[in-house]
Amino acid sequence: MSAIINLIKEKKDKKNKSKPIYPKNVGWVVKKLSEDDLDLLWSCIDAKPDLSRTFKRSNKLRGNSSFKIKQYELEDSQNKVWNSIVEPLVKDYEHYYKDKSDSDLHLRQFWVNYQKQTDYLPLHPHKGVYSFVIWLKIPTNYEDQKKLPIARESNSSAISNFVFTYTDILGEIRSTSYEMSSKVEGTMVLFPSGLNHQVYPFYNCDKLRISISGNVDY
Repeated sequence: MSAIINLIKEKKDKKNKSKPIYPKNVGWVVKKLSEDDLDLLWSCIDAKPDLSRTFKRSNKLRGNSSFKIKQYELEDSQNKVWNSIVEPLVKDYEHYYKDKSDSDLHLRQFWVNYQKQTDYLPLHPHKGVYSFVIWLKIPTNYEDQKKLPIARESNSSAISNFVFTYTDILGEIRSTSYEMSSKVEGTMVLFPSGLNHQVYPFYNCDKLRISISGNVDY
């Protein structure tokens, strides 16, 4: 009799038990590229015969006169970059986030970024379904950058970094920072194009930071 009473009580407890609700949300995916992938990307950069013809500077992104990151369009010959690098990560994203596209996607455009010290990109989204960044050459180390006088007494820990900015379910502004150093070289991050992000300046280094960005669309 006691066992029956305990069973009834257990069923009642389960019926009245609370459960957590997680609203649908999205994030991004990260992958370390292979040496073959990186060789392909460098070959796309090296293939441009005259970079001066494809120089572009977006007025929409210009925070002030110190925005000087140089961006050059690249060509995906025979869809090699799409087939071997971008599309596999898009499929991973769709798998992780159950976000299968109903239409065919393609690499709409991609470009190389050359950043010098003090150059930056202000907070901005991209146009498209997905966007990505690939860090090829990072000449600075975040741990060293944050010790510089310009950052030592700052409340921000974003110097030299790539940062995503978004709001949570309560409307609070959140951010996720990728700390720039040689450790992130060869890393690709694919994210929804509407996700705001920015690139902070680095200092006391005369070498170029080199990265590739791109947009995926229908």
